[in-house]
Amino acid sequence: MSAAADPVLDLPFDVRPDPEEFLRAALRWHFSPETGTPFWLERAGSLGFDPLTDIRTFDDLTRFPNFASELRDARAEDLIPRGYGPRPDVVGVYESGGTTGAPKRIVLMRDWLTKLLDWSSAQLDAHGVPGDVNWLIVAPTGPHMVGDVIKHQTALRGGLSFMVDLDPRWVKKLIAGGDGAAAGAYAEHIVDQVAYVLRTQDIGVLMCTPPVLERLAQREDLAKLIEDKVRAINWVGTQMDADTRHLYRTEVFPDALLYSGYGSTMILGNASERPGLTDDEPCVYDPFSPYMTFSVIDPETARPVPYGERGQVLMHHVSKSLFLPNNLERDTALRVRAADAGQTGDSVADIAPVQEFDNETVIEGVY
Repeated sequence: MSAAADPVLDLPFDVRPDPEEFLRAALRWHFSPETGTPFWLERAGSLGFDPLTDIRTFDDLTRFPNFASELRDARAEDLIPRGYGPRPDVVGVYESGGTTGAPKRIVLMRDWLTKLLDWSSAQLDAHGVPGDVNWLIVAPTGPHMVGDVIKHQTALRGGLSFMVDLDPRWVKKLIAGGDGAAAGAYAEHIVDQVAYVLRTQDIGVLMCTPPVLERLAQREDLAKLIEDKVRAINWVGTQMDADTRHLYRTEVFPDALLYSGYGSTMILGNASERPGLTDDEPCVYDPFSPYMTFSVIDPETARPVPYGERGQVLMHHVSKSLFLPNNLERDTALRVRAADAGQTGDSVADIAPVQEFDNETVIEGVY
């Protein structure tokens, strides 16, 4: 039997809690012996502070060490709060891309997935993405989270999912080994599979990465199929510069809505592109606050950079299902003011990978 949580942890997606009340409730949940997360209960004594009394605001979360690397070896069971009871409703165990070493693992709980999908669906509505249409999802599936989440998203919005799996680790391994020809052949293999689906099925939304979209656009027959069938293109993964984005919107796929998301396995979801941006503006991403929050910092000083300047993205995830604070991501971004006064933390824009992370060279590949 699961334990009762503070109601502030179970609010609907469209009811934004008071951030400090919410944070205190989440800390009680994750650090109390009855409901807490074994991963955190084991580490609580070595923190040098008491999370239940010394952490009062989201700014205080930077007092935590960055424990994300320990998720490479942690038992998945130890990441599930005891409050969920002996039979927790787990959707799956998912891994990061493994771009910089062994992958990290997280556990996706059903209650968080429901909240995330409700929020994401509202963001799609805000962009004008149609419902009741089929999606062609060209993205990593298991052990990665993104493909499974979008499959659930499509079902929630009334469509069928057609999946083409991307293996980003294999492509990055080929590129790292200097085998660009094999990496290119793999990308063409992906495009061939996309072509089969586009030719035979009714596809309303295409989700893929910019490198895949570029290859699709280079094949005139596939570009024509997208122009005729697809009403929205959701690009994710690697980034797209403003000039390319403008070209796709105005010349290559002028009849399709083009929009993007910025996600990370370590925040259990994605930030949404801010609706209403012009082609001259960089892509700004607003997080699902206060569950996912961003800061943009100088990695040398760990202090926020001024608004409009570039720094490294620092993420916190705080929810009933997961507590992962102070996680320095492998991306840089421009620091942007929040979309509204109620948002906790920063928004980010013009995402780009760092050159090195965890002493490993960062390779993007197809995702």
